[in-house]
Amino acid sequence: MTVTGVAGIGKSRLALRAARRMRNRFCDGMWLVSLAELPADTDPDEAVLGALGLTAPGGRSPREVLVRRLAQGETLLVLDGCEHLSEPCAALVAELLRRVPGLRVLVASRRPLGITGERLLPLRPLPVWPDAVELFADRASALLPAFTAAAGREAVSEVCRRLDGMPLAIELAAAQLRTLSLEQLLLRLDDPLRLLTSDGHSVPDRHRSLSTAIGWSHELCTAGERLLWSRLSVFDGGFDLDAVEYVCSGPDLPADEVLPALSGLVAQSVVVRDDPPEGAGQARYRLLRPVRAYGARWLTELGETERLRKRHRDWYLGLATWCELDWFSLRQIEVAQRVEAELPNLRLALEYSLESPEDAHIGQYLTGTLWFYWVGCGRLAEGQRWLESALELGGDQPEPRAKALWAVGLTAAARGDAVAALTALHECRELADRCGDESAAALATQMLGATALVNDDLPRAVALLRECLERYRARGELNALVLLAQVQLALALALLGDAEAALALAEDARQVATDSGERWVRSYALYALACARAERGEDEQARELLVACLEIKREFGDLLGMTLALERLAPLVVLDAPEWAAELQGAALTGWRDLAGEPLRSPLLRQRHERCAARARGLLGDAGYEAARRDGRRGGLDTAVAQVLERGRGRPASLVGQAGGVAGRPWPEEDRASEGRAAEEWAAGAAAALRRRQPAGPPPAEADEEPAG
Repeated sequence: MTVTGVAGIGKSRLALRAARRMRNRFCDGMWLVSLAELPADTDPDEAVLGALGLTAPGGRSPREVLVRRLAQGETLLVLDGCEHLSEPCAALVAELLRRVPGLRVLVASRRPLGITGERLLPLRPLPVWPDAVELFADRASALLPAFTAAAGREAVSEVCRRLDGMPLAIELAAAQLRTLSLEQLLLRLDDPLRLLTSDGHSVPDRHRSLSTAIGWSHELCTAGERLLWSRLSVFDGGFDLDAVEYVCSGPDLPADEVLPALSGLVAQSVVVRDDPPEGAGQARYRLLRPVRAYGARWLTELGETERLRKRHRDWYLGLATWCELDWFSLRQIEVAQRVEAELPNLRLALEYSLESPEDAHIGQYLTGTLWFYWVGCGRLAEGQRWLESALELGGDQPEPRAKALWAVGLTAAARGDAVAALTALHECRELADRCGDESAAALATQMLGATALVNDDLPRAVALLRECLERYRARGELNALVLLAQVQLALALALLGDAEAALALAEDARQVATDSGERWVRSYALYALACARAERGEDEQARELLVACLEIKREFGDLLGMTLALERLAPLVVLDAPEWAAELQGAALTGWRDLAGEPLRSPLLRQRHERCAARARGLLGDAGYEAARRDGRRGGLDTAVAQVLERGRGRPASLVGQAGGVAGRPWPEEDRASEGRAAEEWAAGAAAALRRRQPAGPPPAEADEEPAG
């Protein structure tokens, strides 16, 4: 068994603890051989022989003496730190195991021996809570007896998170509390390699500083592996092989040599390999933060930081473009998951694009292209911040700027920020009219209609949304935003009292979304259908529709959609379950808080909320209502949605009624099975419609660069 892992991960400690716990099993001998401090030309046979207190008489080889001694019964040999002696150690262990049946070998090494029968135990970093926090607190309290993790829980958690749960780094950080406060330590962790050192005499030389420990691995790498390590430091979080081959290859590291170099870094535990979920595609890799910091130092020394950051930006620009195109498809959930996984790298690409006014158009295009993620996956506040930062840079390319303008209008409107939305959208319409950008003009019109809807200016919302739909039809466009405009129009009509027209529009949008495999707008269509049914007094059907809506919303983490659905569900259950209605209202308030938006800005929404609260108070009393609402806030949005889905699947009469389906259609579980068949028929037409509206592409690559993605 070989315990592998990056420097300072705790391999030796774990191996020794395991050996001690197995002491009774190996009554004929248990031997520890520490090889880490020995030179690279050391003969491991001699080292093991010395650890056993033996010598080789004249004429006899050390290996023969070892075989004779270890063959006396059940014995355990622990080899610690043999990565720099891996080849001779592999030959020694392979022969000993072949000739000594009672021998077991436990190895602690940064890389496996690679022999037949070897079983690997890759050692991962400690989870931040509770393990890493407990380790930090234990080491800190040894220096400062009054120290407790509870007193600075958030700061301690942040220290452990920024050190990626690496035990050596955590121990060295805790040792700094002799001199620094916890807050000072956090401020200085931007350069962990310089900060984290120790003068403890009981610490092995290779562990006296984090830089030395990681540098030991660097010395064992080939030239190609060292070069790749430095270039991988431009990634944040995880990355896949395609990204590595594009970003890190070059004349001195051809694309066909990237995989062997990456494999070598994985074998030496420099790069951590994360297995994807079953059926999720490519394996992903990452550098722990201290290891990444070491590589970044070398990248700076090589003078390649700027070039690699640009290539990194270009790759993720291409990825965002592909994801936007694929959002309106059967792969929508996969797209959302991909962007979520790549979010740290996308943020880096955005930061790079916003560093220079010359790249303003790229930053505007990139952050505007991610509109679907900001709005659909619960990142409205972050998206609005990125969009506004990109727009502040100015820029002289109208199409990327127009895209960022309507996107910021969408995020601001969804958060109830009417002033920001209207300012951006009027500029977008003026810019689109000036440049003849029909697509941006239609989108700006739609978002103005959405802003009017949020602010209860319903006649204006209807007029603007009908206008944008006419523009889309004239252009032959079909995508998620076109369907969303239809759903928004249905909501406005329902609130105006025209439930029949609202039902027809929302049902048509739901059907098109179902046929295309689109799920995000489909969930809003279900919400619009629920609102229209509720306006007609059909509460049971409305409750069923909201349960189906929430099931999809949870898949995307759509905070706005879940919050709206809980707000709409509470009045529908208040008479049968007033306590639960109060909990739903409390949970919805946490949703508004998480969105960083203004809760209940809409007068209609506020009036419905207050009527529901008054009914619940009348049934529960003030104290009972407040207690239930506090429970809802304490549980939060996710807990409330889970409870709705659990109750909805059981479908008790008081919550979801006895109806067999929604508007004459089967429940979502059955409905979902038909999506694939319907999508095949729809695919050809949808593909043609999508081709008619390609988003404004990224700016051309530099002459010496390959195209992004």
